[in-house]
Formats: sequence, structure tokens, C-alpha cells
Amino acid sequence: MVPLVLAFGGVPGGPELVIVLIIAVLLFGVPLVLVGGAVLYLTTRSDDGSEDGASGAGGPDAERIAELEAEVERLREKVDDGAHEEEGERA
Repeated sequence: MVPLVLAFGGVPGGPELVIVLIIAVLLFGVPLVLVGGAVLYLTTRSDDGSEDGASGAGGPDAERIAELEAEVERLREKVDDGAHEEEGERA
């Protein structure tokens, strides 16, 4: 069996310092990595969406938006025509 003196090299309180370091890494390191990873993921994800819209390259979202805008215009015209017909009937 290898004595512990070789593992820690004669540093007083060496095993305790290693345990404190491990606990510090678990308490602060893992949450920081998780939060940092989430922030990085969300920023890169939002950058991808804004580049498509800003560059005018289009895509499935731009096509869908154009379709919806055309439908809104069609419905506005339909509502406006209905309002004019009601005014004509009243007069």
C-alpha cells in the first residue's frame, strides 16, 4: 500500500485542502458552467434568428410572415367592403 504522504507531498492539511477545492468546484464551478452554457446557447440562438431577418435572405419564417400579411390585407378589405355596404343599405 502507498502511504498518503506520497500522494500529498508533505503539505500540511493537504487532504483537507483537496476536499475544500472539490467542494468549491462543485458549488461554484458546475452552476457557473451551466448558466454560462445556457446564456451562450440563447445568445447564439437569437443571433441566428436576427441575421436571417436582417440580411433579407428570407426563409420559412419570412415566407409565412408574407402570407399572413397578405391575408390580413385581404380581411381588412373584406371588412371595409362590408362596412360600406351597410352604410349604403341604411341610406
